[in-house]
Amino acid sequence: MPTPERLAEQFEEHRPHVRAVAYRMLGSVNEVEDAVQEAWIRLSRTDVSGVDNLRGWLTTVVARVCLDMLRTRASRREDPLDVHVPDPILGAISRGDEGPETDAMLADSVGLALLVVLEKLEPAERLAFVLHDVFGMTFEEIAPLVDRSVVATRQLASRARRRVQGQAPTSNADLREQRRVVDTFLAAVRDGDFEGLVTVLDPEIVLRADGGAVKGMTRFVRGAQAVAAQAATFSKLGLSNEVVLVNGHIGLVSRLPDGRVLSVIGFTIAGGKVVEMDILADPDRLSRLDLSAIER
Repeated sequence: MPTPERLAEQFEEHRPHVRAVAYRMLGSVNEVEDAVQEAWIRLSRTDVSGVDNLRGWLTTVVARVCLDMLRTRASRREDPLDVHVPDPILGAISRGDEGPETDAMLADSVGLALLVVLEKLEPAERLAFVLHDVFGMTFEEIAPLVDRSVVATRQLASRARRRVQGQAPTSNADLREQRRVVDTFLAAVRDGDFEGLVTVLDPEIVLRADGGAVKGMTRFVRGAQAVAAQAATFSKLGLSNEVVLVNGHIGLVSRLPDGRVLSVIGFTIAGGKVVEMDILADPDRLSRLDLSAIER
C-alpha cells in the first residue's frame, strides 16, 4: 500500500483532472472544492495498491460524489430557478504563465453557454453526458454509477446530447475574432451607438443575468433590440470593463466606479455576432470568485 506521502503526491498529480470533472458536473466552484476534498478523503481511506488506473478510479469516485450532490441540490430546490448562471472561471488574456489546473478548467467544451444547458439536465443525464462525451468513458463504465443498464445509460447520454445540441450555441473558437466582436460591442456601448450595438448582436440573441437576491438584476432577455436597450441602460452607470477570459472565451469583468465587481459577462460568439450573453451579477457569489488570475 502506498505511503500517505506517496498517496498525497499521486492525488495532487490527478487533482486538475478531478476538479475538471467536478466542475463540469456541478458548475459551482464551492461545491467543486467540496467534491474534490471528499474524493481525497475516500482515497485516503482506501487500499488502492491493486488499482492499475488511479485516474480512472478517481474519476469514478468524484463522479459518484457529484451525482449525490446534484440529487441533493435538486431535492432542496422547491422551484426550479428560471435564471441561473454557473460560477465562471476567470483568466487573463495572456495565458502563458497559467498552470495546468487552470488550463484544464478553461477548455472550450466548458463554456458558460454549455454549463447553463447542463444545469437543466437530470443528474443521471448530466453524469452520462459529461463522462462519455467529455471524458470518453465507456457506457459499460458509466452504467453502474447511475444504476442503469448499458443500453439505458446510452439513452441517457443520447437524450442529454440532443438537448445540448439544441440549446447550447457553438462559439467561434478563434479568440481574436471573439475579441474583435467584443471590442465592437464595447465601442458601441461607450458611444451610445444603439444601431451599431444592434448590428453586432444576433437577431435572436439571449441575455441571461443571474443577480441572486438583488432586486432587478435577474432577467432573461431575447432579441437584439431588447438586449441593446439593456446594454444602453447599464452604460449610464459609469462602469469600467476589463476584457478577460471567461471559461476560455472572451468575456468581461465590469466594475463600479469604486472598484467593486458588478458582474462577470460570458459571451458566445458565432458568425461575427454575439448570440448569447451569460451574466453573473450575484454579489455573494461574485465575492467568492477567484480573481487572482486577472489581478496582476
